[in-house]
Amino acid sequence: MSWEVVIGLEIHVQLNTKSKIFSGSSTTFGAEPNTQASLIDLGMPGVLPVLNKAAVRNAIKFGLGIDAELGRKNVFARKNYFYPDLPKGYQISQMDLPIVGKGHIDIQLDDGQTKRVNITRAHLEEDAGKSLHEDFHGMTGIDLNRAGTPLLEIVSEPEMRSAKEAVAYAKAIHALIRYLDISDGNMAEGSMRCDCNVSIRQKGTEKLGTRREIKNVNSFKFIEKAINSEIEWQIDEIESGRKIEQSTVLYDPNTNRTRAMRSKEEANDYRYFPDPDLLPIVLDEALIAEIRASLPELPAARRERFVSQYGLPEYDAGVLVSSRELAEFFEATVTAANGAAKPASNWIMGDVLAALNRTEKDIGDSPITPAQLGGLINRINDNTISGKIAKQVFQALMDGEGASADEIIEKNGLKQESDSGAIEALIDEVIAANPDNVAAYRSGKDKLFGFFVGEVMKRSKGKANPGQVNEILKKKLAG
Repeated sequence: MSWEVVIGLEIHVQLNTKSKIFSGSSTTFGAEPNTQASLIDLGMPGVLPVLNKAAVRNAIKFGLGIDAELGRKNVFARKNYFYPDLPKGYQISQMDLPIVGKGHIDIQLDDGQTKRVNITRAHLEEDAGKSLHEDFHGMTGIDLNRAGTPLLEIVSEPEMRSAKEAVAYAKAIHALIRYLDISDGNMAEGSMRCDCNVSIRQKGTEKLGTRREIKNVNSFKFIEKAINSEIEWQIDEIESGRKIEQSTVLYDPNTNRTRAMRSKEEANDYRYFPDPDLLPIVLDEALIAEIRASLPELPAARRERFVSQYGLPEYDAGVLVSSRELAEFFEATVTAANGAAKPASNWIMGDVLAALNRTEKDIGDSPITPAQLGGLINRINDNTISGKIAKQVFQALMDGEGASADEIIEKNGLKQESDSGAIEALIDEVIAANPDNVAAYRSGKDKLFGFFVGEVMKRSKGKANPGQVNEILKKKLAG
Protein backbone atom coordinates (compact mmCIF):
# COMPACT_ATOMS: atom_id res chain seq x y z
CA MET A 1 0.00 0.00 0.00
CA SER A 2 1.01 3.63 -0.51
CA TRP A 3 0.82 5.53 2.75
CA GLU A 4 0.57 9.24 3.53
CA VAL A 5 1.80 10.58 6.86
CA VAL A 6 -0.20 13.19 8.75
CA ILE A 7 1.59 15.13 11.49
CA GLY A 8 0.51 17.89 13.83
CA LEU A 9 2.64 19.34 16.62
CA GLU A 10 1.78 20.77 20.02
CA ILE A 11 4.74 22.84 21.17
CA HIS A 12 4.99 23.98 24.79
CA VAL A 13 7.08 27.10 25.29
CA GLN A 14 8.10 28.33 28.73
CA LEU A 15 7.79 32.12 28.68
CA ASN A 16 10.74 34.07 30.05
CA THR A 17 8.98 35.96 32.82
CA LYS A 18 10.83 36.51 36.08
CA SER A 19 7.96 35.14 38.12
CA LYS A 20 5.32 32.49 37.58
CA ILE A 21 2.04 32.97 35.78
CA PHE A 22 -0.15 33.11 38.90
CA SER A 23 2.32 33.70 41.75
CA GLY A 24 5.40 35.72 42.61
CA SER A 25 7.69 32.67 42.79
CA SER A 26 10.92 32.81 40.79
CA THR A 27 11.22 30.93 37.49
CA THR A 28 15.04 30.71 37.55
CA PHE A 29 16.21 27.35 36.21
CA GLY A 30 18.42 25.04 38.26
CA ALA A 31 17.48 25.92 41.83
CA GLU A 32 17.44 23.26 44.53
CA PRO A 33 14.22 21.17 44.35
CA ASN A 34 11.12 22.71 45.93
CA THR A 35 12.78 26.02 46.83
CA GLN A 36 10.75 28.05 44.30
CA ALA A 37 7.21 26.91 45.01
CA SER A 38 4.80 29.18 46.89
CA LEU A 39 1.52 28.28 48.58
CA ILE A 40 -0.24 29.19 45.33
CA ASP A 41 1.97 26.82 43.31
CA LEU A 42 1.35 24.09 45.91
CA GLY A 43 -2.42 24.51 45.58
CA MET A 44 -3.02 25.20 49.26
CA PRO A 45 -6.64 25.90 50.33
CA GLY A 46 -7.75 29.52 50.27
CA VAL A 47 -4.97 30.92 48.06
CA LEU A 48 -5.89 32.91 44.96
CA PRO A 49 -4.02 33.18 41.65
CA VAL A 50 -3.03 36.60 40.29
CA LEU A 51 -2.28 36.79 36.55
CA ASN A 52 1.22 37.82 35.41
CA LYS A 53 0.83 40.64 32.86
CA ALA A 54 4.24 39.89 31.29
CA ALA A 55 3.00 36.43 30.27
CA VAL A 56 0.02 38.03 28.54
CA ARG A 57 2.30 40.47 26.68
CA ASN A 58 4.50 37.60 25.52
CA ALA A 59 1.50 35.67 24.22
CA ILE A 60 0.33 38.76 22.30
CA LYS A 61 3.82 39.12 20.79
CA PHE A 62 3.66 35.55 19.54
CA GLY A 63 0.18 36.05 18.11
CA LEU A 64 1.33 39.12 16.19
CA GLY A 65 4.43 37.22 15.05
CA ILE A 66 2.31 34.53 13.34
CA ASP A 67 -0.23 37.04 11.98
CA ALA A 68 -2.93 35.45 14.13
CA GLU A 69 -6.35 36.41 15.30
CA LEU A 70 -6.05 37.61 18.90
CA GLY A 71 -8.73 36.63 21.39
CA ARG A 72 -9.88 40.07 22.45
CA LYS A 73 -11.66 38.30 25.29
CA ASN A 74 -9.98 35.13 26.49
CA VAL A 75 -10.76 32.95 29.46
CA PHE A 76 -8.84 30.64 31.78
CA ALA A 77 -10.29 27.22 32.51
CA ARG A 78 -9.54 24.38 34.88
CA LYS A 79 -8.32 21.22 33.17
CA ASN A 80 -8.94 18.45 35.70
CA TYR A 81 -6.64 15.45 35.97
CA PHE A 82 -4.49 13.76 38.58
CA TYR A 83 -0.74 13.53 38.32
CA PRO A 84 1.75 13.40 41.23
CA ASP A 85 3.46 16.64 40.21
CA LEU A 86 0.17 18.56 39.82
CA PRO A 87 -0.69 19.34 43.45
CA LYS A 88 -3.98 21.15 42.79
CA GLY A 89 -5.42 18.19 40.88
CA TYR A 90 -6.10 20.52 37.95
CA GLN A 91 -4.13 22.72 35.60
CA ILE A 92 -5.15 26.30 34.84
CA SER A 93 -5.24 26.51 31.05
CA GLN A 94 -7.40 27.92 28.26
CA MET A 95 -9.91 25.96 26.20
CA ASP A 96 -12.76 27.56 24.26
CA LEU A 97 -11.46 31.14 24.28
CA PRO A 98 -7.65 31.13 23.87
CA ILE A 99 -5.55 34.29 23.71
CA VAL A 100 -4.18 33.45 20.23
CA GLY A 101 -6.42 32.09 17.49
CA LYS A 102 -5.73 31.03 13.92
CA GLY A 103 -2.36 32.05 12.48
CA HIS A 104 0.40 30.63 10.29
CA ILE A 105 4.13 30.27 9.86
CA ASP A 106 6.15 29.56 6.72
CA ILE A 107 8.81 26.85 6.70
CA GLN A 108 11.68 26.22 4.29
CA LEU A 109 11.83 22.72 2.83
CA ASP A 110 14.95 20.83 1.74
CA ASP A 111 14.17 21.45 -1.94
CA GLY A 112 14.13 25.21 -1.39
CA GLN A 113 10.35 25.47 -1.50
CA THR A 114 8.32 27.37 1.10
CA LYS A 115 5.36 25.71 2.79
CA ARG A 116 2.79 27.45 4.95
CA VAL A 117 1.73 25.61 8.10
CA ASN A 118 -1.46 26.87 9.73
CA ILE A 119 -1.61 27.24 13.48
CA THR A 120 -4.92 26.42 15.14
CA ARG A 121 -4.36 28.26 18.39
CA ALA A 122 -1.87 29.18 21.09
CA HIS A 123 -3.07 29.37 24.66
CA LEU A 124 -1.63 30.32 28.03
CA GLU A 125 -1.38 27.80 30.83
CA GLU A 126 0.69 26.87 33.86
CA ASP A 127 3.39 24.21 33.77
CA ALA A 128 3.26 21.21 36.09
CA GLY A 129 6.05 20.13 38.41
CA LYS A 130 8.57 17.45 37.53
CA SER A 131 8.77 13.80 38.57
CA LEU A 132 12.33 12.64 39.26
CA HIS A 133 13.07 8.93 38.88
CA GLU A 134 16.83 8.64 38.48
CA ASP A 135 18.00 9.31 42.05
CA PHE A 136 15.34 7.41 43.95
CA HIS A 137 15.46 3.63 43.98
CA GLY A 138 11.94 2.28 43.84
CA MET A 139 10.48 5.73 44.48
CA THR A 140 9.74 8.95 42.61
CA GLY A 141 10.82 12.39 43.78
CA ILE A 142 8.62 15.43 43.10
CA ASP A 143 10.16 18.85 42.33
CA LEU A 144 7.55 21.61 42.23
CA ASN A 145 9.93 24.43 41.23
CA ARG A 146 8.53 24.28 37.68
CA ALA A 147 4.88 24.22 38.81
CA GLY A 148 3.20 27.45 37.73
CA THR A 149 5.85 28.49 35.20
CA PRO A 150 3.99 30.25 32.36
CA LEU A 151 3.57 28.15 29.22
CA LEU A 152 2.34 29.02 25.76
CA GLU A 153 1.02 25.89 24.05
CA ILE A 154 1.14 26.25 20.25
CA VAL A 155 -1.09 23.85 18.34
CA SER A 156 -0.59 23.34 14.61
CA GLU A 157 -3.01 21.99 12.05
CA PRO A 158 -2.15 18.40 10.96
CA GLU A 159 -0.52 19.66 7.77
CA MET A 160 3.00 18.22 7.89
CA ARG A 161 3.69 15.19 5.74
CA SER A 162 7.12 14.03 6.89
CA ALA A 163 9.38 14.08 9.91
CA LYS A 164 11.65 16.56 8.11
CA GLU A 165 8.72 18.97 7.65
CA ALA A 166 7.89 18.62 11.34
CA VAL A 167 11.48 19.47 12.28
CA ALA A 168 11.46 22.46 9.91
CA TYR A 169 8.26 23.69 11.58
CA ALA A 170 9.67 23.19 15.09
CA LYS A 171 12.83 25.07 14.10
CA ALA A 172 10.75 27.92 12.65
CA ILE A 173 8.79 28.22 15.92
CA HIS A 174 12.06 28.06 17.88
CA ALA A 175 13.59 30.85 15.79
CA LEU A 176 10.45 33.00 16.15
CA ILE A 177 10.24 32.77 19.94
CA ARG A 178 13.95 33.65 20.16
CA TYR A 179 13.52 36.63 17.81
CA LEU A 180 10.53 37.83 19.84
CA ASP A 181 12.54 37.31 23.05
CA ILE A 182 9.63 35.58 24.77
CA SER A 183 11.61 32.41 25.63
CA ASP A 184 15.19 31.20 25.53
CA GLY A 185 13.95 28.08 23.73
CA ASN A 186 16.47 25.91 25.59
CA MET A 187 15.19 22.43 24.81
CA ALA A 188 17.71 20.70 27.08
CA GLU A 189 16.29 22.64 30.05
CA GLY A 190 12.68 22.07 28.99
CA SER A 191 12.00 25.64 27.85
CA MET A 192 10.57 24.21 24.63
CA ARG A 193 9.01 20.74 24.47
CA CYS A 194 7.14 19.09 21.66
CA ASP A 195 4.24 16.63 21.48
CA CYS A 196 4.05 14.99 18.06
CA ASN A 197 0.66 13.72 16.83
CA VAL A 198 1.24 11.12 14.13
CA SER A 199 -1.15 9.10 11.98
CA ILE A 200 -1.08 7.45 8.56
CA ARG A 201 -3.67 6.98 5.85
CA GLN A 202 -3.75 5.60 2.34
CA LYS A 203 -2.76 8.18 -0.24
CA GLY A 204 -5.75 9.79 -1.90
CA THR A 205 -8.09 9.40 1.09
CA GLU A 206 -9.42 12.34 3.07
CA LYS A 207 -10.29 10.60 6.33
CA LEU A 208 -7.59 10.90 8.98
CA GLY A 209 -6.13 7.78 10.50
CA THR A 210 -6.00 7.09 14.24
CA ARG A 211 -3.31 9.24 15.81
CA ARG A 212 -0.84 8.53 18.55
CA GLU A 213 0.75 11.39 20.49
CA ILE A 214 4.49 11.21 21.23
CA LYS A 215 4.93 13.21 24.45
CA ASN A 216 7.65 15.63 25.55
CA VAL A 217 10.27 15.32 22.82
CA ASN A 218 13.06 17.76 23.66
CA SER A 219 15.41 17.97 20.66
CA PHE A 220 15.08 18.45 16.91
CA LYS A 221 17.03 15.24 16.31
CA PHE A 222 14.68 13.24 18.51
CA ILE A 223 11.59 14.81 16.90
CA GLU A 224 12.72 13.41 13.54
CA LYS A 225 13.78 10.03 14.91
CA ALA A 226 10.66 9.60 17.08
CA ILE A 227 8.26 10.44 14.24
CA ASN A 228 10.04 8.13 11.77
CA SER A 229 10.02 5.32 14.33
CA GLU A 230 6.31 5.83 14.96
CA ILE A 231 5.51 5.91 11.23
CA GLU A 232 7.35 2.63 10.73
CA TRP A 233 5.49 1.05 13.66
CA GLN A 234 2.04 2.20 12.49
CA ILE A 235 2.56 0.97 8.93
CA ASP A 236 3.71 -2.41 10.23
CA GLU A 237 0.69 -2.65 12.54
CA ILE A 238 -1.86 -1.89 9.84
CA GLU A 239 -0.21 -4.04 7.18
CA SER A 240 -0.17 -6.90 9.71
CA GLY A 241 -3.94 -6.60 10.10
CA ARG A 242 -3.95 -4.91 13.50
CA LYS A 243 -5.70 -1.67 14.50
CA ILE A 244 -4.10 1.49 15.83
CA GLU A 245 -5.46 2.51 19.24
CA GLN A 246 -5.44 6.23 20.03
CA SER A 247 -2.89 6.64 22.78
CA THR A 248 -0.11 8.67 24.34
CA VAL A 249 3.35 7.23 23.77
CA LEU A 250 6.93 7.94 24.84
CA TYR A 251 10.02 7.82 22.66
CA ASP A 252 13.08 5.97 23.94
CA PRO A 253 16.22 7.26 22.18
CA ASN A 254 18.23 4.28 23.43
CA THR A 255 16.09 1.79 21.52
CA ASN A 256 14.79 4.24 18.88
CA ARG A 257 11.28 2.96 19.62
CA THR A 258 8.00 4.46 20.81
CA ARG A 259 5.99 2.70 23.51
CA ALA A 260 2.43 3.24 24.68
CA MET A 261 2.04 5.03 28.04
CA ARG A 262 -1.75 5.38 28.35
CA SER A 263 -4.89 5.68 26.25
CA LYS A 264 -5.31 9.20 24.90
CA GLU A 265 -7.75 11.41 26.76
CA GLU A 266 -10.35 13.48 24.94
CA ALA A 267 -11.21 17.05 25.92
CA ASN A 268 -14.33 15.94 27.79
CA ASP A 269 -12.23 13.64 29.98
CA TYR A 270 -10.61 16.71 31.48
CA ARG A 271 -13.96 18.26 32.50
CA TYR A 272 -12.95 21.80 31.52
CA PHE A 273 -14.85 24.66 33.15
CA PRO A 274 -14.04 28.38 33.57
CA ASP A 275 -11.74 29.04 36.52
CA PRO A 276 -13.87 30.85 39.12
CA ASP A 277 -10.85 32.64 40.61
CA LEU A 278 -9.74 34.37 37.39
CA LEU A 279 -11.60 37.07 35.48
CA PRO A 280 -11.67 36.99 31.67
CA ILE A 281 -8.80 38.85 30.00
CA VAL A 282 -9.95 41.69 27.75
CA LEU A 283 -7.19 42.88 25.42
CA ASP A 284 -6.95 46.62 25.01
CA GLU A 285 -6.38 47.86 21.43
CA ALA A 286 -3.84 50.38 22.64
CA LEU A 287 -1.83 47.58 24.30
CA ILE A 288 -1.87 45.52 21.10
CA ALA A 289 -0.74 48.54 19.07
CA GLU A 290 2.06 49.26 21.53
CA ILE A 291 3.32 45.65 21.40
CA ARG A 292 3.04 45.56 17.60
CA ALA A 293 5.20 48.69 17.36
CA SER A 294 7.86 47.08 19.57
CA LEU A 295 8.27 43.90 17.49
CA PRO A 296 11.73 43.27 16.01
CA GLU A 297 12.37 42.34 12.40
CA LEU A 298 11.14 38.74 12.20
CA PRO A 299 12.89 35.82 10.44
CA ALA A 300 10.80 35.85 7.23
CA ALA A 301 11.25 39.59 6.72
CA ARG A 302 14.96 39.41 7.53
CA ARG A 303 15.44 36.52 5.09
CA GLU A 304 13.86 38.57 2.30
CA ARG A 305 16.04 41.55 3.19
CA PHE A 306 19.22 39.48 3.19
CA VAL A 307 18.40 38.35 -0.35
CA SER A 308 17.52 41.83 -1.64
CA GLN A 309 20.06 43.93 0.31
CA TYR A 310 23.06 41.61 0.26
CA GLY A 311 22.35 39.57 -2.88
CA LEU A 312 22.54 36.29 -0.97
CA PRO A 313 21.05 33.06 -2.32
CA GLU A 314 17.80 31.99 -0.64
CA TYR A 315 19.58 29.06 0.99
CA ASP A 316 22.25 31.25 2.61
CA ALA A 317 19.66 33.71 3.85
CA GLY A 318 17.56 30.89 5.33
CA VAL A 319 20.51 29.50 7.29
CA LEU A 320 21.69 32.90 8.52
CA VAL A 321 18.30 33.99 9.87
CA SER A 322 17.72 30.67 11.65
CA SER A 323 18.66 32.44 14.88
CA ARG A 324 18.62 36.10 15.81
CA GLU A 325 22.19 35.87 17.14
CA LEU A 326 23.50 34.30 13.92
CA ALA A 327 21.81 36.94 11.76
CA GLU A 328 23.28 39.73 13.89
CA PHE A 329 26.74 38.09 13.75
CA PHE A 330 26.49 38.03 9.94
CA GLU A 331 25.48 41.68 9.61
CA ALA A 332 28.22 42.82 11.99
CA THR A 333 30.75 40.79 9.96
CA VAL A 334 29.57 42.36 6.69
CA THR A 335 30.04 45.82 8.20
CA ALA A 336 33.57 44.93 9.36
CA ALA A 337 34.33 43.37 5.95
CA ASN A 338 33.41 46.58 4.09
CA GLY A 339 30.24 45.09 2.62
CA ALA A 340 31.66 41.74 1.45
CA ALA A 341 28.40 39.87 2.12
CA LYS A 342 28.89 36.63 0.19
CA PRO A 343 32.41 35.98 1.57
CA ALA A 344 31.04 36.69 5.07
CA SER A 345 28.20 34.23 4.47
CA ASN A 346 30.60 31.57 3.18
CA TRP A 347 32.95 31.86 6.16
CA ILE A 348 30.14 31.86 8.73
CA MET A 349 28.17 28.98 7.19
CA GLY A 350 31.35 27.00 6.60
CA ASP A 351 34.31 27.47 8.90
CA VAL A 352 32.64 29.31 11.80
CA LEU A 353 29.65 26.99 12.26
CA ALA A 354 31.79 23.88 11.68
CA ALA A 355 34.24 24.99 14.38
CA LEU A 356 31.42 25.78 16.80
CA ASN A 357 29.77 22.41 16.15
CA ARG A 358 33.03 20.61 16.90
CA THR A 359 33.29 22.37 20.26
CA GLU A 360 29.51 22.27 20.94
CA LYS A 361 29.26 26.06 21.23
CA ASP A 362 26.60 28.50 20.04
CA ILE A 363 27.30 31.55 17.91
CA GLY A 364 26.95 33.69 21.03
CA ASP A 365 29.99 31.91 22.47
CA SER A 366 32.10 32.13 19.31
CA PRO A 367 35.80 32.72 20.07
CA ILE A 368 36.10 34.74 16.84
CA THR A 369 34.21 38.03 16.75
CA PRO A 370 32.52 39.63 13.73
CA ALA A 371 35.21 42.35 13.75
CA GLN A 372 37.98 39.74 13.62
CA LEU A 373 36.28 37.74 10.87
CA GLY A 374 35.61 40.90 8.86
CA GLY A 375 39.27 41.88 9.21
CA LEU A 376 40.33 38.46 7.93
CA ILE A 377 38.05 38.79 4.89
CA ASN A 378 39.54 42.23 4.17
CA ARG A 379 43.08 40.77 4.10
CA ILE A 380 41.93 38.11 1.60
CA ASN A 381 40.19 40.68 -0.59
CA ASP A 382 43.21 43.03 -0.73
CA ASN A 383 45.52 40.08 -1.54
CA THR A 384 47.50 40.41 1.69
CA ILE A 385 46.99 36.66 2.24
CA SER A 386 45.83 33.74 0.12
CA GLY A 387 42.75 31.66 0.81
CA LYS A 388 44.94 28.84 2.11
CA ILE A 389 46.81 31.09 4.54
CA ALA A 390 43.45 32.57 5.60
CA LYS A 391 42.47 29.16 7.01
CA GLN A 392 45.61 29.26 9.16
CA VAL A 393 44.84 32.78 10.37
CA PHE A 394 41.23 31.81 11.08
CA GLN A 395 42.30 28.93 13.30
CA ALA A 396 44.74 31.18 15.15
CA LEU A 397 41.89 33.63 15.84
CA MET A 398 39.68 30.78 17.04
CA ASP A 399 42.49 29.66 19.36
CA GLY A 400 42.89 33.18 20.76
CA GLU A 401 46.44 33.62 19.45
CA GLY A 402 45.93 37.24 18.41
CA ALA A 403 43.57 40.18 18.68
CA SER A 404 43.18 40.59 14.92
CA ALA A 405 44.03 39.01 11.58
CA ASP A 406 46.59 41.76 10.99
CA GLU A 407 48.40 40.93 14.22
CA ILE A 408 48.60 37.21 13.39
CA ILE A 409 49.72 37.86 9.80
CA GLU A 410 52.45 40.23 10.95
CA LYS A 411 53.61 38.08 13.86
CA ASN A 412 53.92 34.91 11.74
CA GLY A 413 55.14 36.50 8.50
CA LEU A 414 52.15 35.28 6.51
CA LYS A 415 51.83 38.09 3.95
CA GLN A 416 51.21 36.85 0.44
CA GLU A 417 54.08 37.08 -2.02
CA SER A 418 52.92 39.27 -4.91
CA ASP A 419 56.30 40.23 -6.33
CA SER A 420 56.17 38.90 -9.90
CA GLY A 421 59.94 38.56 -10.06
CA ALA A 422 60.08 36.38 -6.95
CA ILE A 423 57.17 34.23 -8.20
CA GLU A 424 58.80 33.86 -11.64
CA ALA A 425 61.99 32.64 -9.96
CA LEU A 426 60.05 29.96 -8.06
CA ILE A 427 58.34 28.84 -11.26
CA ASP A 428 61.65 28.58 -13.07
CA GLU A 429 62.94 26.34 -10.25
CA VAL A 430 59.91 24.05 -10.52
CA ILE A 431 60.13 23.80 -14.32
CA ALA A 432 63.85 23.05 -14.16
CA ALA A 433 63.29 20.32 -11.56
CA ASN A 434 60.52 18.55 -13.56
CA PRO A 435 61.57 18.28 -17.26
CA ASP A 436 59.58 15.06 -17.86
CA ASN A 437 56.35 16.58 -16.58
CA VAL A 438 56.99 19.74 -18.60
CA ALA A 439 57.34 17.64 -21.75
CA ALA A 440 54.20 15.67 -20.91
CA TYR A 441 52.23 18.87 -20.31
CA ARG A 442 53.35 20.36 -23.59
CA SER A 443 52.35 17.16 -25.38
CA GLY A 444 48.75 17.62 -24.25
CA LYS A 445 48.46 16.37 -20.66
CA ASP A 446 46.77 19.55 -19.40
CA LYS A 447 45.85 18.05 -16.01
CA LEU A 448 49.51 18.33 -14.98
CA PHE A 449 49.00 22.09 -14.63
CA GLY A 450 47.65 21.52 -11.12
CA PHE A 451 50.85 19.65 -10.24
CA PHE A 452 52.99 22.65 -11.20
CA VAL A 453 50.77 25.05 -9.25
CA GLY A 454 51.03 22.82 -6.18
CA GLU A 455 54.84 22.64 -6.45
CA VAL A 456 55.13 26.44 -6.71
CA MET A 457 52.83 26.96 -3.73
CA LYS A 458 54.80 24.38 -1.76
CA ARG A 459 58.08 26.16 -2.42
CA SER A 460 56.52 29.49 -1.42
CA LYS A 461 55.05 27.89 1.75
CA GLY A 462 51.60 28.89 0.54
CA LYS A 463 52.45 32.59 0.32
CA ALA A 464 52.59 33.04 -3.46
CA ASN A 465 49.65 34.92 -4.98
CA PRO A 466 47.66 32.12 -6.68
CA GLY A 467 46.40 34.39 -9.46
CA GLN A 468 49.89 35.49 -10.40
CA VAL A 469 51.18 31.93 -10.14
CA ASN A 470 48.57 30.72 -12.63
CA GLU A 471 49.17 33.60 -15.04
CA ILE A 472 52.98 33.36 -15.11
CA LEU A 473 53.00 29.56 -15.10
CA LYS A 474 50.76 29.36 -18.17
CA LYS A 475 53.12 31.61 -20.09
CA LYS A 476 56.20 29.70 -18.98
CA LEU A 477 54.77 26.27 -19.77
CA ALA A 478 53.60 27.43 -23.18
CA GLY A 479 57.29 27.44 -24.08
